[in-house]
Amino acid sequence: MSVDIAVVPVAGRGTRLLPLTKSQPKEMLPVGRKPVVQYVVEELARCGIGRLLFVTGPGKTAIENHFDIDAELVDMLRETGKEELLAELAFEREDIEYFYTRQRRQLGLGHAVLCARPVVGDQSFVVALGDSIIGLNAQSEVVGTMIERFETSRAAAVIALEEVPREEVVHYGIAKPRDGAGDVFSLDDLIEKPSVGEAPSNLAVAARYVFSPAIFPYLERTPRGKGNEIQLTDAIRMLIRDGREVLGVRLRRDETRFDIGNFESYFTSFVEFALADPQDGPALRRYLEKLLERTK
Repeated sequence: MSVDIAVVPVAGRGTRLLPLTKSQPKEMLPVGRKPVVQYVVEELARCGIGRLLFVTGPGKTAIENHFDIDAELVDMLRETGKEELLAELAFEREDIEYFYTRQRRQLGLGHAVLCARPVVGDQSFVVALGDSIIGLNAQSEVVGTMIERFETSRAAAVIALEEVPREEVVHYGIAKPRDGAGDVFSLDDLIEKPSVGEAPSNLAVAARYVFSPAIFPYLERTPRGKGNEIQLTDAIRMLIRDGREVLGVRLRRDETRFDIGNFESYFTSFVEFALADPQDGPALRRYLEKLLERTK
């Protein structure tokens, strides 16, 4: 049976984006015309995901509200002659079933994935981080490719990887390829935030995973690591060391990861998406060119 359920962790507090995230989830911050998490959901829908489980936390009800069908809003748009805006609500009609569970304690990404176990059970599943967009306007096929490789190889896990500048490996989980690093390859190890000298490559984990249910027992046995959190990377390392097949899939060059985790990446992501907007992007580009010229 094809993988058709995804777990989207959205429980983090987003403290690096305060005060923006004091009263709204970072996953609901706008990037261009849509909130971050909407891009993630639309990407998963295009890749054949039919069921989606959000792992939420305090202050995240705006996410649930966003994906509900708002019949009153639809009626108001029709009654006030604003039918053209109904197209902006097309995402409400995606053929997806939504489920929600809580991460009651902030114990890291590994713990958030473990919170999904009662719903996921013995099914294989995708994990897509709710604060990371893959590809401009989420035009990425990587999850579909990962599911295909997962099903044909019978791997225990498949991980998306992106090339990062060598000096930035200290911020990521970094892959150690087993026999070279083509577009798809076996992993010999994953190292969480290594020093530049220790890093076995510049291939960083890129916010998308496919797992068999075998990951859950490993997460249960994973001791708390940095920040007193259960690290997903540590559980994947245990899989590899037990001889389980873990594959890496390299993002294409046009599948840039937009990580909305700090102000620099948020600002640059918003500008890039806004400039690509077919309606207002050209005017924004002209404005920025004039602004930059004035501030030289």
